[in-house]
Amino acid sequence: MTDRTVVLAAGCFWCLDSIARRLIGVSRVRSIYTGGTGPAHYHAVCSGTTGHAEAVEITFDTGQLPAEVLYDIFFSTHDPTSLNRQGYDVGTQYRSAMFYQSPAEKAEFQRVIKAAQKHFAGAIVTTLEPLGTIHEAEPEHQDFHSRQPGLGYCQFIIDPKIAKLRAEWSQWLRQEVSA
Repeated sequence: MTDRTVVLAAGCFWCLDSIARRLIGVSRVRSIYTGGTGPAHYHAVCSGTTGHAEAVEITFDTGQLPAEVLYDIFFSTHDPTSLNRQGYDVGTQYRSAMFYQSPAEKAEFQRVIKAAQKHFAGAIVTTLEPLGTIHEAEPEHQDFHSRQPGLGYCQFIIDPKIAKLRAEWSQWLRQEVSA
């Protein structure tokens, strides 16, 4: 068992949080703010003035979930060709980003982006950023989808991503959520 932690941003953190929690080998998922300066709370980050992204910290066992599979899922469940937006969520806080923790991880992410590009007509605009200070998002933003499944955002934005995950990546889903 080799645990690894990566920090990724793919628009609203509720989406990637919900996707990551469904994957085998994932032991911890945490919605966070990172990549900026200044106050890191929901209203400040949503103002677009802090530079922080809504991101997700994912800890997983690479023996159960290869990193390459996690990255493929990351790219297939959001639009990495949209600059600073995912659907109706607009602003730098919703950017597509991979936050690296070492030069080796930066090089790995560069290779991953280059490999993913062949699946997209438009240029991938996912940023590579050094991981700075992590600010845990407020409790109400953790595991949001499972606590608020009837909310319109969950039904119209997150649920289609989960349906795509089930259709394309079912072999990587936890048993209890694969149905």
